[in-house]
Amino acid sequence: MFDSINEISNGGIVPSAWLRKAVHDDIISSGKYKIQEANFQPASLDLSLGEKAYSLVCSFLPLTGSVESKLPELQISEIDIRDGAILEKGRAYLIPLLEELRLPQGIRAKTNPKSSTGRLDIFTRVITDFSDQFDIIADGYEGRMYLEVFSRSFTVKVQTGLSLNQIRLFKGDQACSPGELQEAHQSKPILFAATGQQGQLTSPNFDNTIGLSVDLKGTSEGIGFRAKKNSALLDLSRINHYHPADFWEPVYADDDERLILEPEEFYLLSSTESVGIPPEFAAEMTAYDTSSGELRTHYAGFFDPGFGHGEDGRLGGIQPVLEVRAHDVPFMIGPGQKVCTLAFEKMLEAPEEWYGPKVGSSYQEAGRILSKHFKPGVSTRQLKMFEGRVG
Repeated sequence: MFDSINEISNGGIVPSAWLRKAVHDDIISSGKYKIQEANFQPASLDLSLGEKAYSLVCSFLPLTGSVESKLPELQISEIDIRDGAILEKGRAYLIPLLEELRLPQGIRAKTNPKSSTGRLDIFTRVITDFSDQFDIIADGYEGRMYLEVFSRSFTVKVQTGLSLNQIRLFKGDQACSPGELQEAHQSKPILFAATGQQGQLTSPNFDNTIGLSVDLKGTSEGIGFRAKKNSALLDLSRINHYHPADFWEPVYADDDERLILEPEEFYLLSSTESVGIPPEFAAEMTAYDTSSGELRTHYAGFFDPGFGHGEDGRLGGIQPVLEVRAHDVPFMIGPGQKVCTLAFEKMLEAPEEWYGPKVGSSYQEAGRILSKHFKPGVSTRQLKMFEGRVG
């Protein structure tokens, strides 16, 4: 089944129909644990935590050896997470994932945190055997995957089967041709100056990127949130459960629409621009050039086909949520100041299902800044993320 992918001459990100074939052919397998249908997204597969976690002295890369060969010298303790276990804030953990890979030659992979993971300030990255890179999985790799987890703001509870990150497969070159996004934008609007306002289209860059700035207008309830220093335990298996005020405080811009980011504080903000991604594309958020400011944006950097686009293409865009942390010194951001870049890539084929409620996506219709673990509409800022008809 999956080997017929070689009959496709072009390159790109592998869509969900081919991911299902990869699972059927044990290119992606999980032993006694069945990969759940809910784990399939339009251009990615949610990965699941295994049965054990290891607290670590420090992070590492295996380089010329296996991950398991490095563990004895770096492991502090072994934790059984089958019935749930607590991961302390500010400590590194390594969790073997349930899924293993048997990639054929010509197929490579990349991983990244899920949106909900990034919005909780949980830093994750995948390590594979004999690798000198995080999250990049070599062409033809066979073996296990291990997830490094470092929760920076909250002490969290996890358990076997929970998904904190996702994987994408690639065949060939997924890069867009220069100007390809601008051309697509003419028939399927991608970038909007304001949410839902079709008459306020602006154009993507010739290099198939979009620069994003922070929405500093907001509402009377603020422009976003900052994580509280001290909060209760957050169980990641609980959905729509926690009161936002127990974990977050609202953030306000000054009268000149400026915000000073305090060093090592974690902020959830939204972009001024709204984005709609047609099904022929996917996108990845990258940090803006560090010469423009010492800050990191967006841990969870992947946007599936259909984000902000809607089933009939009339959703009118969604403002991406920006996960922001300043480093070293206080840093001021102002109106129109670009803080990150959205880079677009081609799909191998358009997926049969797009990002949205039908595939279990949490952030297409909800229009929420906070992660799905928090109660919606309870003393939180719920942005008016879209206008127009939703299919």
